[in-house]
Amino acid sequence: MKYRTLGRTGIQVSPYCLGAMMFGAMGNADHDDSVRIIHRALDAGINFVDTADMYSRGESEEIVGKALRQLPPTRRDDVVLATKAFNPMGDDPNMRGSSRRWLVRAVEDSLRRLQTDHIDLYQVHRPDPDTDVEETLSALSDLVHSGKVRAIGSSTFPASQIVEAQWVAERRGLERFRTEQPPYSILDRGIEREVLPALERYGMGALVWSPLSGGMLTGRYRKGQAPDTHRAQYGFSHMRDERRLDAVEALITLAEKAGLSLTHLAMAFVTAHPAVTSAIIGPRTMAHLDDVLAGAEVTLDDEILDRIDEIVAPGTDVSPLPHAYGTPPLAEPRLRRRPQSDRSAA
Repeated sequence: MKYRTLGRTGIQVSPYCLGAMMFGAMGNADHDDSVRIIHRALDAGINFVDTADMYSRGESEEIVGKALRQLPPTRRDDVVLATKAFNPMGDDPNMRGSSRRWLVRAVEDSLRRLQTDHIDLYQVHRPDPDTDVEETLSALSDLVHSGKVRAIGSSTFPASQIVEAQWVAERRGLERFRTEQPPYSILDRGIEREVLPALERYGMGALVWSPLSGGMLTGRYRKGQAPDTHRAQYGFSHMRDERRLDAVEALITLAEKAGLSLTHLAMAFVTAHPAVTSAIIGPRTMAHLDDVLAGAEVTLDDEILDRIDEIVAPGTDVSPLPHAYGTPPLAEPRLRRRPQSDRSAA
């Protein structure tokens, strides 16, 4: 496995990052099996593991913690461990968000579940419209200075908020976001337009999630066929989107002509972008992990990449992912409409 520098932190990480969302009640409820998958990924050379407090309400972090505790101490030190906070972790309205009050508690909870004394990369899972980014960065800076966190990052931030956070950090003398975790796949290329260029400009690492577009780029979702997979039971509408299915069919044909599986084509496309540090893979089973690992050496030539550009144009999303971040004015009509009495020009 090759390694890449995580932004400008100097930390070396594998181009594949093991995502732990599918470990626990959301996916694989067998803790021992999940631990075996984690160990198999580490044995293959993956040294980067990403989870979040909200994955199965903390169960994913607990499983990752068990897996790391079973490693020899020197081997544990080889793992770059990342987790995230923001989403609700209880009924209390203050058990969520990016306030100092919550982040200070959330990191302690994550450390306990992960059975470790520090987190290598601590990320804000989504933008928080109710909290000033200076408040968030100030709290995260104190966590870095205390040694509980090594570096901080954001996840699914739009380009404007990435830039704002960098400006605030510079002007206030605070720790800055070193990474961003956006969605990216052949079907979801919108971040190529502004987000990835912003990350390159500020020397931030990109840990892209859903490189297989929620499973659509595995070849298990075909036009005219009812999907029978684990993810389909959640009813994600994008998996039935005709435009996405048309693109998948064209990509399957391209992959077959190149002698590749669709999964390997999709993963090689994502890791080929110069701004991408690591692509997060989220296996639920050992077979899923082994399938992705089998394509680790695949390299796409310019001809194949040009053909992908013809199927899905650079900088475009075939259709928005339902679980990606939408800025509030897009989600709430009241933020993009004047009062009715003030809408006319005269």
